[in-house]
Amino acid sequence: MANYSIIGSDGKEYGPVGTDELRKWVADGRIGPETRVRAEGTTEWRLLSEVPELGSAPKTTLPPPPITALPATGKISALAITSLVLGTLGLFTCGTTALVGLILGIIAMVKVANSRGALRGKGIALAGTIVSAVFLLMIPFFAAMLLPALASAKSKAMEINCVNNEKQLALAVMIYSGDHANHLPPAATWCDAIQTNAGPGNVFRCPASGNAASRCDYAFNAKLDGLDTSKINPQTVLIFESDGGWNAHGGAELLASPRHPRHNSVVAFADGHAEIESEAKLKTLRWDP
Repeated sequence: MANYSIIGSDGKEYGPVGTDELRKWVADGRIGPETRVRAEGTTEWRLLSEVPELGSAPKTTLPPPPITALPATGKISALAITSLVLGTLGLFTCGTTALVGLILGIIAMVKVANSRGALRGKGIALAGTIVSAVFLLMIPFFAAMLLPALASAKSKAMEINCVNNEKQLALAVMIYSGDHANHLPPAATWCDAIQTNAGPGNVFRCPASGNAASRCDYAFNAKLDGLDTSKINPQTVLIFESDGGWNAHGGAELLASPRHPRHNSVVAFADGHAEIESEAKLKTLRWDP
């Protein structure tokens, strides 16, 4: 029985060993048909499968390597990411950014599909499109919740503006009184009398009046016509909301219909302060000095 030397997978020479030992190595998977062998006493290297004496040696077949997907090489679409971000921001912008997010999401999906692998992010673009579409559908609900709040805030702001106007008018009356021996202005010409003291701005106009042609949306309590301030109860009505126009004067009959939320009206008193009064409270106000 011949002996053989082999070249191992590490490139080193092993042997010589007998035929039986080689067969055992084949069975153990240590060598295979492609292993180079050389018979003892010769210089020629041959494949193990080409040696007749070893031709019956069982051949081993290594299992093929597992197939793994190649990593994607394309970059993620910036439009896809932007679409998702804008769609998400729709939650904080009442859906206004979602419209742009929807458009960019659709464009991104088309570009990714046509890029032949150069772009990735189809799933991100799809998510951005869906999120944007959802927030666009919610815009009417946002509007339904927001508009009443805005209307209420606007009405409240006009109410506060009206309070400030009457305070300024009451102050102008006090300044006039100080310049005229503590006597209030004539009721019939009160607007003319205090106009200089009232300062610039539309202090004679109530922002909630709705009458653009009127020069003045307030009236003067006629019962205080020219009176000495020392003889007037501080809680007496001085100026109140009215549709009578410039130099309007009179009593409760001139009160304008409530212009503010919850049927409120603004009234300034003889001590110079102004209050927001309910419709019911208006009936209890003091008109006589």
